[in-house]
Amino acid sequence: MLSYRHSFHAGNHADVLKHITLSLLLEAMNGKDKPYVYIDSHSGAGCYSLRSEHAKKTGEFETGISRIWQANNPPAELDAYLHVIKQYNRDGQLNYYPGSPLFAKTMMRPHDHIILNEIHPTDSPLLKREFNKDSRAHLNQIDGFHLCREKLPPQPRRGLLLMDPSYEMPNEYDQVCEAIKNAQRRWETGTFALWYPVVDRNKNDWLERKIKQLVQRPTLLVEMAVAEDSQGYGMTASGMIIINPPWKLFEQLESLLPWLCNTIQVENNAKQRLEWLRKET
Repeated sequence: MLSYRHSFHAGNHADVLKHITLSLLLEAMNGKDKPYVYIDSHSGAGCYSLRSEHAKKTGEFETGISRIWQANNPPAELDAYLHVIKQYNRDGQLNYYPGSPLFAKTMMRPHDHIILNEIHPTDSPLLKREFNKDSRAHLNQIDGFHLCREKLPPQPRRGLLLMDPSYEMPNEYDQVCEAIKNAQRRWETGTFALWYPVVDRNKNDWLERKIKQLVQRPTLLVEMAVAEDSQGYGMTASGMIIINPPWKLFEQLESLLPWLCNTIQVENNAKQRLEWLRKET
């Protein structure tokens, strides 16, 4: 249950899509003066060295953030995302990749609130060290799905929940759906961002059907593949399902996705998706 370590995968193509989407969501939240809360159910360690033994062993960042970092004239929609990356690589060399908690730490305002959670006994102390002087942050070390029950609804009621489990246990797809069901019932005004990998397309199809059954609010799906589906032989794509997204997110992702795919250099037969699972009625 606790074998997954994100340090092997930090900065890969899935992280790039996830954190670009997250930065756009946080930007939208910052667009209003009212305070909000960011909740991260599966936070990880916070920051990852791309020169570590783990990162070098897989080299996944080389076909992810490295290509974005080296790109000329990136779109303006990436300004916030790249600003955060640069804050952790001030010498201009790409040595570190920030996880989702550090996007929140960098982009959120003094009057906003941050709720983080990491159960892994190695990563949790690292996360606490990153936030030990941040008065906005409240850290937890419990099961991420339990957090979605215990911390909702939050105060203030305006906010965003990121759910980013490892999906390494067979029942996690069921747990995700149950968590989404409970979360939207407890927190009707919240925005929910669910990350998912594409390893076995049958599981993803099931997840989409369940989300459509459970959710009544506008729901957007964005997915970036780097190769054709392989049915269980590795992650070929990843995606985000965003419930109650900000109004301009679709247009931002629609503009970004072709540039992103070209820069990541995905295979010609890889299929990308941007669609409404449920539109506002």
